[in-house]
Amino acid sequence: MSDPITVMIVDDHAMVRHGAAGYLAAQPDITVIAQAESGEEAVRLALEHVPHVVLMDLVMPGMDGVEATRKVKDVSPRTHIIVLTSYHEDEHVFPALRAGAISYLLKDVKAAELVEAIRRAAQGEATLHPRVAARLIKQFRGGDPSPDNPFTVLTDREMEVLRLIAQGYTNSRIAEELVITLGTVKGHVSNILSKLHLADRTQAAVYAWREGIIRRE
Repeated sequence: MSDPITVMIVDDHAMVRHGAAGYLAAQPDITVIAQAESGEEAVRLALEHVPHVVLMDLVMPGMDGVEATRKVKDVSPRTHIIVLTSYHEDEHVFPALRAGAISYLLKDVKAAELVEAIRRAAQGEATLHPRVAARLIKQFRGGDPSPDNPFTVLTDREMEVLRLIAQGYTNSRIAEELVITLGTVKGHVSNILSKLHLADRTQAAVYAWREGIIRRE
């Protein structure tokens, strides 16, 4: 059996979080690994847990859902974000898609449809409310992200994982060394490959040796 889809729920209303979590808990292929009541907490927990999918509310005190979406994608590029909101106006839809959300749903969505959207998102497939035209995806997310120095985009934890990869550690050994779960290691490895535009662990190890990363103390 494949690993379950890990989900984080972000909403400032506890009843919404608990209701969604309760329903998702009954799905055999989905595990809710974290809940956040603010954008700031969402970013912190995304960095810690590296979930496959995030259900993101848009209107929250402090950091709103658009900014949280952008920052979650920064710290965990492999995480797919489903906006789950009560708002369908242009001023909410377009910024959320630009920030990196893969799907946009309204809170009146049927529970079974939400579960299917999560499964689709985990495979990198979009689900949009009918009011949100599919052509907007290309219009508002079609540009390439601004280039960054690959070395600077890695988090401290990802640097630790990269060093261990370069030293020949397996995912299991990395998990033991850093005292984190195997699933979290896999998430970090995926993020490293994505951020550095590498195809596999071998290329990551070569990159680390070539750049002298494992010698930098």
